[in-house]
Amino acid sequence: MTAVETGFGTNGGDWGDPICVRVTVHGRVTGVGFRYSAVMAASKYPDIRGYVRNCDSRTVECMLQGDPGEVQRMVDWLRHGPPGARVAEVELCRESVKPYLDRFRIVF
Repeated sequence: MTAVETGFGTNGGDWGDPICVRVTVHGRVTGVGFRYSAVMAASKYPDIRGYVRNCDSRTVECMLQGDPGEVQRMVDWLRHGPPGARVAEVELCRESVKPYLDRFRIVF
């Protein structure tokens, strides 16, 4: 099971300690407004920091950092994305916390 399936708080650290996870989203996820919709979804979670970007491999990469519960909810959103997206797979990789992430935004 991945950290998301078992809950981020169960893989070390206390609930509330910031976590950082890199998410790669596969499927029909480019050309459907995925990045802009991700920014709108993230705006519901005041503690989320990071970025979303399209990759050359026709995937979307999303770096999420913040409260474990908010990160979990954003990962849940990424599993389906906006209308028009067809998410086939979501890969997760736990990362070290990145102090330079100050907001959630699109990067190119």
